[in-house]
Amino acid sequence: MAAHARVYRTELTPVSFLERSALVFPNKVAVVHGERRYTYRQFAERVWRLANQLRSTGLRKHDRVAFLSPNTPALLEAHFGVPAAGGILVAINTRLTSKEIDYILKHSGSRFLFVDAELLPLVASLELPGVEIVRIDDTGQPDDPYEQFLAAGSPEPPESWLEDEEETISINYTSGTTGNPKGVMYTYRGAYLNALGEVIETGMSSSSVYLWTLPMFHCNGWCFPWAVTAVGARHVCLRKVDPGLVWELLEQEGVTHYNGAPTVHIFIVNHPQAHRIERGVTVTVAGAPPSPTLLAQMRRLNMRPIHVYGLTETYGPYTVCEWHEEWSALPEEEQARLLARQGQGYVVAERARVVDSEMHDVPWDGQTMGEVLMRGNNVAKGYYENPEATDRAFAGGWFHSGDIAVWHPDGYIELRDRAKDIIISGGENISTIEVEQVVARHPAVLECAVIGIPDPTWGERPKAFVTLKPGHSASAQEIIEFCRQHLAHFKCPVAVTFGNLPKTSTGKIQKFVLREREWAGREKRIN
Repeated sequence: MAAHARVYRTELTPVSFLERSALVFPNKVAVVHGERRYTYRQFAERVWRLANQLRSTGLRKHDRVAFLSPNTPALLEAHFGVPAAGGILVAINTRLTSKEIDYILKHSGSRFLFVDAELLPLVASLELPGVEIVRIDDTGQPDDPYEQFLAAGSPEPPESWLEDEEETISINYTSGTTGNPKGVMYTYRGAYLNALGEVIETGMSSSSVYLWTLPMFHCNGWCFPWAVTAVGARHVCLRKVDPGLVWELLEQEGVTHYNGAPTVHIFIVNHPQAHRIERGVTVTVAGAPPSPTLLAQMRRLNMRPIHVYGLTETYGPYTVCEWHEEWSALPEEEQARLLARQGQGYVVAERARVVDSEMHDVPWDGQTMGEVLMRGNNVAKGYYENPEATDRAFAGGWFHSGDIAVWHPDGYIELRDRAKDIIISGGENISTIEVEQVVARHPAVLECAVIGIPDPTWGERPKAFVTLKPGHSASAQEIIEFCRQHLAHFKCPVAVTFGNLPKTSTGKIQKFVLREREWAGREKRIN
């Protein structure tokens, strides 16, 4: 019995996706980066060299290996090479300060740090005893220190040290708005299943070409390093999101898929080079609910928007607004309104719930607000070295998202706000998302954010922060009057400020920065 007890099971690992694609598609181009092109055979060989050299340099099982890099082949290789070596990948947000990077390196206890030459100034002043630092010049040339590191390693696949698919494959640090970032631990099993979820929901195949507009350091690129590789599709790397270059690559490389927050899509669809793409492109949007205006713009360019929702704690996307064929017969505005909802759990995930303060499901009426809860294979296993935060987040056996939503009669959920973003004005709850979507419909508006500002009578009132489209103009009064035509008056902004909006590295608008400005000098952020 013992001799064949494990015949029916192998531990799930995303590394197996590369092993298969290198076997099935050895001569197919796997990675494109400028003039460089690597086949799946070359991609796998580079990964095995990275893994073997990490072991040769002293990596022990579960040692943390940090990467500070834009979307380059090196960071893509790290998603396979680090777990293949038996280490844990720590991909660091490239827009953090030196102090934040120092905290992450020390908190994670990283033994290795691979750092892109452009980002070296961020770590130059840090004292990192015991950390082996390898510079990445991103040239692909023999004198690049990263290439020298690879050249010293064996090209043969290393023997796997994985014993249990629930071991940690990576730690992703959340960009905390207050306090230190928390290290979210992903498992091999969760990463494997989420990657397959992405393949299913976005319809990728071996003929797909994926453009890296989403940072790989963000939720491990929503698990797309593993997903794209799983089906033998092509990765097109991109050091930074330049909308003009994005349009060039969409045509030159035959891109079929790209992902991003609404802000990324807004800048791409409003770029002067924007045009209808004959073959169509599948674009996944998440990070904040897309406005019906943006979704309608995408459609006109022959982009197929897929709206997903999740958090760092859920490997990136957890729910998807699955399209219903009958919706196609509805007016465009109604289609966009339905698609702006967050939907329900991926094929590989559990159903998301919306609950009240006692963790009872709220009515499916599209009106009663509650908190979104998730659990199962696509929830991270906790926060690294932080059991208190893990216990709080997992209270009652579910992950508490902190996001406020309603539950529609068709079972789909729709976000109304982050718990901390809801505006309470004269006892009435105002959804900033609802107000933002109306402001976004104004023809002069490129993007906007709405927060609550102090009001002596009502406690809080909405204020809009607006970026106008190039060559367009609008006054604050025009924006307010436009809102009054489409919203209850108590929900309308009482003030409008024009200018650029503060954002995270993934394009999310940082409302807390706007709140800090408006509430400066007050002890509480509520009246």
